[in-house]
Amino acid sequence: MKTDIEIAQEASLEHIRDVAAGIGIQEDDLEFYGKYKAKLSDDLWEKIKDKKDGKLVLVTAINPTPAGEGKTTTTVGLGEAMAKLNKKALIALREPSLGPCFGIKGGAAGGGYAQVVPMEDLNLHFTGDFHAITSANNLLAAMLDNHIQQGNALEIDPRQVVWKRCLDMNDRVLRNIVVGLGNKMDGMVREDHFVITVASEIMAILCLADDLADLRERLGKIIVAYNFSGEPVTADDLKATGAMTALLKDAIKPNMIQTLEHTPALVHGGPFANIAHGCNSVRATKMALKLSDITITEAGFGADLGAEKFFDIKCRMAGLKPDAVVLVATVRALKYNGGVARNDLAEENLEALEKGIVNLEKHIENIQKYGVPVIVTLNSFVTDTHAENEFIRKFCEDRGCEFALSEVWEKGGEGGIALAEKVLDTLEHKESHFHPLYDDGLSIREKIEIVSREIYGAGNVVYEPAAQKQIDRIEALGFGSFPVCMAKNQYSLSDDAKKLGRPSGFDIHIREVYVSAGAGFVVALTGAVMTMPGLPKVPAANGIDVTEDGKITGLF
Repeated sequence: MKTDIEIAQEASLEHIRDVAAGIGIQEDDLEFYGKYKAKLSDDLWEKIKDKKDGKLVLVTAINPTPAGEGKTTTTVGLGEAMAKLNKKALIALREPSLGPCFGIKGGAAGGGYAQVVPMEDLNLHFTGDFHAITSANNLLAAMLDNHIQQGNALEIDPRQVVWKRCLDMNDRVLRNIVVGLGNKMDGMVREDHFVITVASEIMAILCLADDLADLRERLGKIIVAYNFSGEPVTADDLKATGAMTALLKDAIKPNMIQTLEHTPALVHGGPFANIAHGCNSVRATKMALKLSDITITEAGFGADLGAEKFFDIKCRMAGLKPDAVVLVATVRALKYNGGVARNDLAEENLEALEKGIVNLEKHIENIQKYGVPVIVTLNSFVTDTHAENEFIRKFCEDRGCEFALSEVWEKGGEGGIALAEKVLDTLEHKESHFHPLYDDGLSIREKIEIVSREIYGAGNVVYEPAAQKQIDRIEALGFGSFPVCMAKNQYSLSDDAKKLGRPSGFDIHIREVYVSAGAGFVVALTGAVMTMPGLPKVPAANGIDVTEDGKITGLF
């Protein structure tokens, strides 16, 4: 079997204007980045904003494992399958971060014959959105430190600076640093920190903003520090908002590319789901709903993270109402959850499958709490057996879920027709009664505890003393009505990555809580989750190269 990058590089791509024309977008509404990438103009929204919305389908998954699940692959393949069934479908994805691309996870373009292309462009610089976000973030940091240096008229307390610099790279040594070393003209010496760009509040703001005016207003609300009286200091106070908006004026426009089968895909924004809200931009999703009959979008990592935040943050803020959820699993991943070693996953093991399928069961139950119909799909591997597939099928159908095998990695859209038909049948015959998990009026602690108990299965929430004080301060400042964005490891339902399957009754540990006032949510850091990842012992970057004729190799 060819590698993903070999398949992508051998593909025959259509000019992006022809892909766009297939869903009624005229060339004047595209801003080209070469032949195969384009941004959608602001004028296009004005033309389509009064159209009726199509159906919204979310693709999510069980907790990720080293065995692989294939959520993005399934999303892309489902879109291709819809096109084969002559449905007007659009795919809405996040942009990949360079961190995992050069780290351990690889890129985020799908895989096999269910990919979006050009794959190398997407996984590397793409249209420069992440660079713009990084620049806006670090401009604000520079203006903050400059203000302190130039007399500190706002009386910013250097011990209470909360705004961090960012970089779209896994670089653990930047987590905790000291700035301002040198002489008096080099700034005030203080402790500082970096986060990865996808964890920056500006990434969240870009993905939640309705338009440029909303973006500007949200940027202005960012809390960068507190003064000596304990009052918040914002980007507006620093007069940084206009310049930040200028850096982001093009980045807020959704990007369009295509699948290997020329199905259009909007790929825009990229917050991580373990440390941010994990969904593509509201603008891209809303545009897709106006341009298509069916929008297929994904949320990051497992349903305990991505789907929960899609429902409780993105849908709540944007007024979106999902019509169905596709929940992706693999036989291999379920056996891994059942205790099978990675090297033994190819062998049939119904006993381990029965132990591990409780992880899938918990995610089914969680999605049903939101009132949205669920279709479970198995991303097929050649080592899967008929007995294993049938065990999972019966398990899902007994719980009121539709079920379909997906072979999109191997067969592209053709391999997703069975899944597409199940989705179409669900959209036609099952009504969504979507509602968020909790009300805005609850306290921050109540929201944290509802998510921890209802979604994760925790028995108790343990707050560090610092987190207790932070919550009290956030509520005193008037941000208690915000939804919570839980930062948690992706591998387990708990905050301990080693607890696989369906743990229950455990403690969730809240070590830090802070407000993202511009994004409009409160972030709660659990366990040992990091907002700046590190590279593994053998980074994926080791295998990436460029041939003499300029062809990139080693991306996956």
